[in-house]
Amino acid sequence: MKKRRVVIGVLGTVLDKRGKRANRFKKWRPTVGLCQQADFPIDRLELLHQPRDENMAQRLAEDVALLSPRTDVRPHTVTINDPWDFEEVYAAFLDFATHYPFDTENEEYLVHITTGTHVAQICWFLLTEARYLPASLLQTSPAPKDSSDEAIAAGKYSVIDLDLSRYSTLTSRFQHEQQQSVSFLKAGIETRNVTFNKLIDQIERVALRSCAPILLTGPTGAGKSFLAKRIFQLRQSRHRVDGKFVAINCATLRGDNAMSTLFGHVKGAFTGALTPRAGLLREANGGVLFLDEIAELGLDEQAMLLKAIEEKTFFPFGSDKEVHSDFQLIAGTHRDMRQWIAEGRFREDLYARINMWSFALPGLIQRREDIAPNVEYELGRFTREQQSQVRFDKEARERYLSFACSQQAVWRGNFRELSASITRTATLAEKGRITLAVVDEEIARLKAEWQTTGEATIINQEIDLFDQRQLETVLDVCRTSASLSEAGRMLFAVSRQKKANPNDADRLRKYLARFGLSWESIHRGT
Repeated sequence: MKKRRVVIGVLGTVLDKRGKRANRFKKWRPTVGLCQQADFPIDRLELLHQPRDENMAQRLAEDVALLSPRTDVRPHTVTINDPWDFEEVYAAFLDFATHYPFDTENEEYLVHITTGTHVAQICWFLLTEARYLPASLLQTSPAPKDSSDEAIAAGKYSVIDLDLSRYSTLTSRFQHEQQQSVSFLKAGIETRNVTFNKLIDQIERVALRSCAPILLTGPTGAGKSFLAKRIFQLRQSRHRVDGKFVAINCATLRGDNAMSTLFGHVKGAFTGALTPRAGLLREANGGVLFLDEIAELGLDEQAMLLKAIEEKTFFPFGSDKEVHSDFQLIAGTHRDMRQWIAEGRFREDLYARINMWSFALPGLIQRREDIAPNVEYELGRFTREQQSQVRFDKEARERYLSFACSQQAVWRGNFRELSASITRTATLAEKGRITLAVVDEEIARLKAEWQTTGEATIINQEIDLFDQRQLETVLDVCRTSASLSEAGRMLFAVSRQKKANPNDADRLRKYLARFGLSWESIHRGT
């Protein structure tokens, strides 16, 4: 059985006005013309109008009865004191929708958005899009001026289905814009690592939909600072922030300077405080505050930061007057935060607050397939900054990439170290050409750098070949893991199941200590 077609709309006090002459049937009046569409019959018209327009609504109903006898016009009196008051109009329409007896099994509904103020049209759209009205939008418009009198009076109509997936062009445009956003976060680098690409896709969605804190973890040089700045720029391009990007490495903050730098101070707060200082939190008001190496903050600063995040207020150092700052926090760290909390170095309540969106960035050797595109990016960046063309000779490029992607390449400094390496080769290039000789020199330099006094000395000791190979495996896992705990879980995945209270991190720490090594020394490369 075919469903009845029901249109809901408001009386157009200007366009629907009819006059008294017979030529009113030759004019385009949106609501009347809608009922004159031969291929789009209307079974019922729910017509909302103001109390003062009751007579006009009645005359319109009479005209519809003459032109479309099958259409049942049902006037509804709705009181709106100010038709330009968004809140009042939305509330009135919502009240109508809430009490209307929709029968979706037997009727299809359309909301006529041509008549009424712009505020009314916006409210109809919002209510329909939110499914308070189980309907599609219906738009009418005048016919071309050279049409017949009948066609001019009827005008044209179009149904707008809010299921955007049905609009191939819009869907394609949306997908393109989304891809552009993801590409923006990657600075246009065509990364190939599947895990990393999925991670960036998720970060892009969070960046545009949430103002909650974001925690970026991963080894030093993995790109946390770079990504934080790109997140801000993406949000800025979509008008999600109107403040600026403020960044600080918390490892550089100590004592009174930490409090003052972050929260500001009043004059005389401490020795040397000759003038007041606003502080970075207030400077980031309306924007994004990036606290790199947040795990290095002192416990007092952590407590104040927690209050600032939750309440958007805090006390400057030495002041008894609260100040306000509304910012989004992005935090970065290379530390194992669970271990830091267990050792009492980081507040668990603050961690819970900044850990709503946590993303672990992999190191360079976990993304070896992304080395080649990053080499091209770094070389292009050097070219732009120095305003000179530099390129690899074919064999030189193959030699460099072969080494850079091999197991010999440790890349302890991750992308920061790769960037420095490309900068060196580009700087030493003669006449804009990076030759085999330049590449071989750089490879030798990297190998020498990685032969650190810690690992190399231990591996070259007179120990059994079995122990040497075992240690090499452990070191390789440590380099590719984001934390001591993660490395321990990977190394002891089987034996840990047999222990009642496994502590992988402590077990690995004790193993490394046998050779005079520590997790920190491996990641510092010392």
